[in-house]
Amino acid sequence: MTTAHDPGQPYGLKTTLMVGMEIHVELDTRTKMWTDAPNVAHPDYFDAGPNTLLSPVVIGMPGTLPVMNHAAVEMSILVGLALNCAIARRCKWDRKSYWYPDLPKNYQISQYDQPICGAGYLDIPVDGSTKRIRITRAHLEEDAGKLLHDLPGGGHSDGSLVDLNRAGTPLLEIVTEPDFGSADEAVVFGQMLRDLCRHLGVTQGVMQQGHMRFEPNINVLIEKDARTCKTPIVEIKNLNSFKAVHGAILHEHTRQVEKWLEDGVEMGARSKSTRGWDDAKLVTTPQREKEDEDEYRYFPDPDLCEVEVDDAMLEAIRARLVELPHARLRRYVDELKLKEADAKAIIDEPAVTAYFERVLAEGAGALPAAKLLRNNLSKLANEKGAGPDALGVSAAQLASIVGLLDAGTVGSNVVDTLLVACTTSDADPAQLAEQGGLVQVQDDSQLEAWVDEVLANPKLQKAVEDLRGGKQQAIGALMGQVMRLSKGSANPGQVTKLILAKVRQ
Repeated sequence: MTTAHDPGQPYGLKTTLMVGMEIHVELDTRTKMWTDAPNVAHPDYFDAGPNTLLSPVVIGMPGTLPVMNHAAVEMSILVGLALNCAIARRCKWDRKSYWYPDLPKNYQISQYDQPICGAGYLDIPVDGSTKRIRITRAHLEEDAGKLLHDLPGGGHSDGSLVDLNRAGTPLLEIVTEPDFGSADEAVVFGQMLRDLCRHLGVTQGVMQQGHMRFEPNINVLIEKDARTCKTPIVEIKNLNSFKAVHGAILHEHTRQVEKWLEDGVEMGARSKSTRGWDDAKLVTTPQREKEDEDEYRYFPDPDLCEVEVDDAMLEAIRARLVELPHARLRRYVDELKLKEADAKAIIDEPAVTAYFERVLAEGAGALPAAKLLRNNLSKLANEKGAGPDALGVSAAQLASIVGLLDAGTVGSNVVDTLLVACTTSDADPAQLAEQGGLVQVQDDSQLEAWVDEVLANPKLQKAVEDLRGGKQQAIGALMGQVMRLSKGSANPGQVTKLILAKVRQ
């Protein structure tokens, strides 16, 4: 739900927040964009020591030539298709000049006037309806390295340290139109985009590791006494949490209104600038004036040929599209009748979603399968420190346990034991239940003998009389004793019926 936030109201102003977003997605390829050096965005290489994931191409050695990572191009097109973008059938690579030490070549290979993905959109839920966020473009480039201004361990130096491990990582930059009217809308969009990219398998999406970085472009339309003007656009750099996105937009909205009141800045009086976000103080901080486009000195990269996307390539990539998270959520809730909280928890992790779908494909009912996955299997996963999908319990085994519960062959009290047995065996759970003595006794004569023994126990006569007198809660003590006698193997449903029938005779 969006929240009303107009810092101009106390001053008799009407303000309209306008936010566009630039989102940088580090693609999860095994190698970098222009070389076979390992990609720091891949989980196998994230913990590598500083400046160990390099190659002559990454550090800009003379005479080296880039070679395009085809997988990164395919991933970019896949995201573009999911975002309803027009896919360019021909695009080129451009050099974008930078003079910073985290780009040893002094330029970034990017895309300027021919991005791989053109105009598109993503619909987001807002206050019970749908709002369309327009995608301006999505272009593929290489990431820069990192400048470290503080030494590891809290020390300081007179200069900065450079770690080039990230340099050359394939980076998809997604740019939106200024369609966000609140911080809440920006966060909803960011969360949906992260889910989309993770389910497509193009990024791990770990925000704290920089896999996705958000840069809101914020300005404010101010109206007073039939006079209208806009504040200059401010870009907030490198936000890697949704809390930071939300806080930075709210703060910048207020700051820009107060700045306008302070110096009466007219539209276009100042150039676009960039600011950072201070998580501790919850304020944006000045960085630098934003470069004009001509300062980047774009020109086509002479070492790289154009990319051509033919029909066969496009259709092969389109075939890799999966059901997108928001559509899957609605299906789980509307068709499978899952609780929204359960559906969101399953969809939150792509590997768990895939596992749940395999369980359903084995014939398990959605509601009991979700219950086992969310409760018993997740509990075991927490104990083992692994994902529910990685415990060794196959989808067929979980579906079989659902069937055993439904048939009354085993009770819910033995499910945890049965799941543990499945983690070390690929045998059918029915066989494991038989071997472990976990099968429920459903023989009427045996159940009746246990019930008769309990009802005849002098110490339980008060519970018997209470139940006979209409106190339904008294059945709990009697049930407990039957389960103790049967060592947990009695069928609870049949035992309940027997106790009630005998007490009411």
